[in-house]
Amino acid sequence: MKIYVGNLAFNTTEELLRQAFEAYGKVESAEIIVDRATNQSRGFGFVEMEDPAEAEKAIEAMNGGSLDGRTLRVNEARPRADRERREPRHGGRS
Repeated sequence: MKIYVGNLAFNTTEELLRQAFEAYGKVESAEIIVDRATNQSRGFGFVEMEDPAEAEKAIEAMNGGSLDGRTLRVNEARPRADRERREPRHGGRS
């Protein structure tokens, strides 16, 4: 199951993210999304866990929890097509 992790500190590493979720089960991958131009964290990432029951336990435990001094937003990741369409950030036209 793929898990969305939001509100990450910009200095949080993928290894620290992995370790935090390994407390709840086997982590297949942990990825922090970075800005392509600056290579700086965008403040969110994804964790994949093999066992859905372990993933649900991790979501429940980590949502609202703290990592690197930040309160996390954690939930099951939704496929891109399922996300609500957002307005452009910089006043661009749709």
